[in-house]
Amino acid sequence: MEANPLSVFLVKSDSKGDRLLFRYPYVGDSRIEQNQQNRKKNPYALSVAEDLLLSPPPQSFNIEKGQLIGFTDEVLSTLFAVKQELCDNKFELKVNDVRFVGHPTLLQTSNRSKFSPESKQNNPSILLIHIVFALQAVASHSIVKCYYDLSKRLGVALRHEERRCGYVTQEMKTMIAAHDDIAAREEKEGKTSEENISPFDLILQQCSLARDLKSAYDDLCSNGVVKLRINRWIELSFCLTQKVHQSLTQKVYKGFMIEPEAIDRCLENLRPYHGLLLLVDQNLLLDSFPPDASPALTRLVSMYSPLKNLQTLSADADLTLAQVFNLAGHLVYWGNAMIIYPICESNMYTLSADAPTHVNSPLVEKFSEHFVGECLLQMMSEFSLPISIRQKSSPLDAAQFETQLAHMIVWMLQHRLLTQLHTYVYFMPSEKGLGPAANSHQELQETPSATVVTRREGSLQSTPDEMPHVASESDLSSIVSDDLSGLTPQSQMNNWLNETVWRDDYLTDFTEEEKSAILKIPASSNPEDLKLLVHLIHQGYCQGQHHLEEIMYLENVRRSQLLQLLDKFRDVLVTCQTEDPALSIFYSHPYS
Repeated sequence: MEANPLSVFLVKSDSKGDRLLFRYPYVGDSRIEQNQQNRKKNPYALSVAEDLLLSPPPQSFNIEKGQLIGFTDEVLSTLFAVKQELCDNKFELKVNDVRFVGHPTLLQTSNRSKFSPESKQNNPSILLIHIVFALQAVASHSIVKCYYDLSKRLGVALRHEERRCGYVTQEMKTMIAAHDDIAAREEKEGKTSEENISPFDLILQQCSLARDLKSAYDDLCSNGVVKLRINRWIELSFCLTQKVHQSLTQKVYKGFMIEPEAIDRCLENLRPYHGLLLLVDQNLLLDSFPPDASPALTRLVSMYSPLKNLQTLSADADLTLAQVFNLAGHLVYWGNAMIIYPICESNMYTLSADAPTHVNSPLVEKFSEHFVGECLLQMMSEFSLPISIRQKSSPLDAAQFETQLAHMIVWMLQHRLLTQLHTYVYFMPSEKGLGPAANSHQELQETPSATVVTRREGSLQSTPDEMPHVASESDLSSIVSDDLSGLTPQSQMNNWLNETVWRDDYLTDFTEEEKSAILKIPASSNPEDLKLLVHLIHQGYCQGQHHLEEIMYLENVRRSQLLQLLDKFRDVLVTCQTEDPALSIFYSHPYS
């Protein structure tokens, strides 16, 4: 897994030279070196003259069974102890299949003594410390950037503690003493002891900095969340976004990672009509907050509901909308939440493209434990075709059933089993745009069984059951005259001329073909409907780039208004249903 670190190193460089103070893990590499030494000491080994003349082939790999091999402590200290000109900059080095990432940091140390406060500023010296992470060479750029950021944060924290109390100097002396102690013990015993004690074991027992580095490595490999308190004073929190979201979806999508850049793009498209969906239990999330956590974040999580949008959460938590956006981004970045459209009856859901449908899926048993008596596979089969919550529920169902249905949908959304579909609108007035479907639709209208006669003054639709004959001109004039029976002929003519004028004003920017297609529709005689249609087209909402929820928010119109407009102008407005590209980052299938 390319997001996991191979190893972590701590190197120092000062006037006394450079040295590798700590590395983790170290068991595997030390055993390999010990086996190599044992093979060299074999007294029965034969040296072949032909082999001495041939140089061994260069090593092309340094990763074996997920462990770093082939680098001695001296080689690593030489590689990582950079010059002062390269300090406080990004360090990146690729050797074979390994990439080393770090941030060398300069510290100003001094000889401090507990019993002589006057010596605090005596003999200042420069110390370079470098915390380096070893990664796979194929690691993506965003992963490398995250590890560089972690190394930089650790360096800044250690610089602060060194300036405050000389913490790094004390830890460095303890580590060097442990190395010297083990070296002297091995020299005294003549390296004949069967149980060779690694100096890093002793360092882990005596140095809190080494334990912090080990804890950071273990957390990065397990869940990607690092929470440390350096020297029990400086709190350091870090989140490896790729690993966090990968651990959440590993039971559904193996190898699926969400890059931080994708989250940034999602947050740029965040709107007040969006909502939050917590991926962890609400109470557990509140309990995990530190004592000095932001009160705004605590209030937001306390007021959370998947039925609320961000604007409603902003009002309930007494926060500004900008604060809610920032806090939502924080929860998404740390893998505690994802962005959704608030759950309501009109939401259309379908089964995700990569959802596991096999019987032995671990989610089947987990779903049964959470919802007793319910089967996940049966629930997934009901969403094999797009269906809305309103279509799935019945007015005769009890309120308890609707509540459980909402909880099951929330659970399936949390596990990426369902995808929400949104309605997008296209303005296609010409037969060329509609293609063969438009021709067949026109032929259907010309048949006697379904006749549609359209005029500017009015419209009449007939069906075989209601009116099988074609409406004549006199029929149309009589129908129109019903509404104008109280007007004089001159008033009728003036109304017709006024109607023609405002129609031409609305459709000024349209081509003759588009005008003809719109004016054929009976609803075009209604000024409000025609004005709304022209406005939506001019704003670019009918190009398949904005779904209905976004149009409702931007234009402050109700869903019923849009649905009625789509129904009235269905001859020139084509709709399709697909997922929101801004929210597709939370699924393994990228939106294209």
